[in-house]
Amino acid sequence: MEHKVDPQPSIRPRGGSLASLLRPAIASAVLFMLVCGLAYPLLTTGVAALVFPEKAAGSLIERDGEVIGSSLIGQQFTEPQYFHPRPSATLSNDGEEEQPYNAAFSLGSNLGPTNAALIDSVEKRADAYRQENGLPADSLVPVDAVTASASGLDPHITEANADLQAARVAEERGVSEDEVRRLVETHTEGQQLGFLGERSVNVLGLNLALDDLD
Repeated sequence: MEHKVDPQPSIRPRGGSLASLLRPAIASAVLFMLVCGLAYPLLTTGVAALVFPEKAAGSLIERDGEVIGSSLIGQQFTEPQYFHPRPSATLSNDGEEEQPYNAAFSLGSNLGPTNAALIDSVEKRADAYRQENGLPADSLVPVDAVTASASGLDPHITEANADLQAARVAEERGVSEDEVRRLVETHTEGQQLGFLGERSVNVLGLNLALDDLD
């Protein structure tokens, strides 16, 4: 008996038509977009506004009705009558120039501990720190005084850093060192959750309090 073979057998897709496959895929994409892209952000924003209204609004600081900063983002202070923040590695928005504490370009230096450029910059910062605060050439310098944070926006310095700057600030402002140290203690924040990290000083808040002394 002779068997005939179809030279071009028809191929039928298994599992239904293309339309039946696309329908659940599109529906799932729309569902997850609504849940993850709309409902969840609205829910978390609403809860944050109710439970932590100040932080949800950016922890903004106002003076005379004008926003001058945030307690969560550092600012660059270089004048001797102010406490200085830790270094910042942030750049300008085009990434071409150094622009300390640029909140629109948050980043660290990403240099490893053995990187020659990092070692050189730390040595220069340490020498400058000792000189501006009247410290001996061989004195130890707090690590946060010579290195940037991972974000480049850290608003805090350590208690050790603030302690070494207190004498300079008091002399420049013509006030007692004890008065400056009382302000430092007032603006010192405890460890996170009571045990994470170390006590730290909010630089912007402290410097604003110093200006209020005038």
